[in-house]
Amino acid sequence: MITSTEWAYTIGALAIFATVDLIAAIARRNKKTTLLEAGLWTVVYVSAAIIFGFLLPTWGSDQMQKEFFAGWLTEYALSVDNIFVFILILTKLKIDKEKQHLVLLIGILFAIVLRAIMISAGVQLIERFGWIFFLFGAFLVYTAWKLAFESKEEEWQEGKILTYLRSKGVKNFTIALFALGVTDLLFAVDSIPAIFGLTQDPYVVITANIFALMGLRQLYFLLEELLERLIYLSKGLSVVLGFIGIKLFIEGFHQVGIHDIAGVHLMEISIEASLLTIIGILTVTAVTSLAATRNGKKA
Repeated sequence: MITSTEWAYTIGALAIFATVDLIAAIARRNKKTTLLEAGLWTVVYVSAAIIFGFLLPTWGSDQMQKEFFAGWLTEYALSVDNIFVFILILTKLKIDKEKQHLVLLIGILFAIVLRAIMISAGVQLIERFGWIFFLFGAFLVYTAWKLAFESKEEEWQEGKILTYLRSKGVKNFTIALFALGVTDLLFAVDSIPAIFGLTQDPYVVITANIFALMGLRQLYFLLEELLERLIYLSKGLSVVLGFIGIKLFIEGFHQVGIHDIAGVHLMEISIEASLLTIIGILTVTAVTSLAATRNGKKA
């Protein structure tokens, strides 16, 4: 059980990281983010998440460590997929490269606050209503289907609200903030049930989400070119979400006291098996995508 002191230290450390990033974004608001800079910051944030995960048993437990890595990997992979939508929005609204990182950072900070609120609500629902796992599972299976068969270009449309804002003289920078805010809300609705399928520990859920979102601004610039080659990313993520959706259905049956169906025991999927499955799916997705686009990239 995480104590209030450990919560305070964790939130304080993460707040310092976010503040440093905000100061850097404001200081460089009129400068382009270079590939080298984006790469270095991405390494810093990914390393911070890995170090946090390895140290977690010091004040938590080995089980929390496994759940953190499974949750962080899933949320991070979903964040990478979401970056493609960010690129579509910022390109369509013609936001200057120099200003994009500030828009992204404000949007990401909004997403962190939004997810913290939604996670708190999700924990309360799970504690009171065990059948909520069926709802989460059904939603993830539906999301997996959409990811597998819908293109990202169809996923974001300018919409009547944005058209109205533009007609009233609202600048594209402000419209971009609004669009990213709405997009963050939709992403949170997708990702929160996904991580609850791996862990219901509020500390793990919140830290995994924050570490997945921190550094997303730099990752945007780093992957802007590479995303064109990750052609199977949505397909891979659909398999991950479908797998977690099935896991949630099994958890839901156990919650309502059903442990066997038609004489077949519903075996719980361990966090170790979940972690290995997620790593395997994402690895195959990345390798096959890069292999399939290798000749086209050279051309």
